[in-house]
Amino acid sequence: MNCFEIEGGHRLKGEITPQGAKNEALQVICAVLLTSETVRINNIPDIVDVNNLIDLLGEMGVVINRINRNACEFTAADVNLEFLQSVDFKKRASSLRGSIMIMGPLLARFGKAYFPKPGGDKIGRRRLDTHFIGFEKLGATFNFDAEDIFYTVEASAMKGTYMLLDEASVTGTANILMAAVLTPGKTTIYNAACEPYLQQLSKMLISMGAKISGVGSNLLEIEGVTELKGCAHTILPDMIEVGSFIGMAAMTSSEITIKNVGVEQLGIIPMMFQRMGINLQVVGDDIYIPTQEHYEIDTFIDGSIMTIADAPWPGLTPDLLSVFLVVATQAKGSVLIHQKMFESRLFFVDKLIDMGARIILCDPHRATVIGLNKENALRGANLTSPDIRAGVALLIAALSAQGKSTIQNIEQIDRGYQNIDGRLQNLGARIKRI
Repeated sequence: MNCFEIEGGHRLKGEITPQGAKNEALQVICAVLLTSETVRINNIPDIVDVNNLIDLLGEMGVVINRINRNACEFTAADVNLEFLQSVDFKKRASSLRGSIMIMGPLLARFGKAYFPKPGGDKIGRRRLDTHFIGFEKLGATFNFDAEDIFYTVEASAMKGTYMLLDEASVTGTANILMAAVLTPGKTTIYNAACEPYLQQLSKMLISMGAKISGVGSNLLEIEGVTELKGCAHTILPDMIEVGSFIGMAAMTSSEITIKNVGVEQLGIIPMMFQRMGINLQVVGDDIYIPTQEHYEIDTFIDGSIMTIADAPWPGLTPDLLSVFLVVATQAKGSVLIHQKMFESRLFFVDKLIDMGARIILCDPHRATVIGLNKENALRGANLTSPDIRAGVALLIAALSAQGKSTIQNIEQIDRGYQNIDGRLQNLGARIKRI
């Protein structure tokens, strides 16, 4: 297996452009199943998870035309539904959690969908109840085979309805939305997720002929149509990469310009980094981070230690909490990191402690970080990436550390970040894949 070998303690300099958003790509690629016409998607991230989903659609009978590394045409005119009950499908789909979102389009267009228990990151329990309760409210019948761990959803006829989601699930909202656009009548989804990924999916569906109102809010209204047409769609820049590069610049005291970040879709992210004491400047659609020798974490108005917690959009995305945590290790001041949505995402902090970070893991959801103020650099170490986001946090730590680090299990990082070692080498990072 490959690993990264990193010589830390070197400043970076230059420009870097974020890839297309992985989370959006998984949604909009599943949406091509809603029409028999050709759909072109641009700015697709060339990463393992997305490529595996594209390959899965190809095995299902979708005609795939790779225009270039980051653009692709999909034509789902002849979908092989029998493949969905094959051993090959179960193996492929179970390894990629995002492929659960093929169920909504298949149910809407063909009246039935099948899916194995999905895998993905080992970051704690992520239940699927929201997806299936939503399908049932639209009139589908749900069955779970506990022996094979296989889900079946079928509907002879569906009808629009009102539903209040039990949680603002991003993938659940996307799945239900895609099922509703071809369901007769009016569907109202309250407590819908409203992340930019969902907004982009909604805009794409509207360009295909769907009737959706309330885009960007937690109350979506859909008037079902009989069919959708093809379209062209461009994926947003990946906000998680943008945040990762901001943190990387701060930790390594580097001067970096992040190009074409999609500033209007970043929400609270820039402000939260500024509260960490990081100086960043928005220039057009770019973010410029000048060299900073030190940065100081803000406090609450009464002087108490600041808490950084994840929350549904427009709150802070949970995918960036690992970056905020590692950035805090070299800040002046202290912060409480509260990971509310997943119970295992903080279990990489022991590796940072081994590198010299001062962190108290309070429980599976909370960690208190006492910043070193760059007076004591982190030490190089032998590390293992437990999941995509923690892997990048460890990569940032290794780039800032004194000495050599190795990161094992980088296949996890490759699932979410396109050619990350090559792009960092262009900034002057001493990183190689071995």
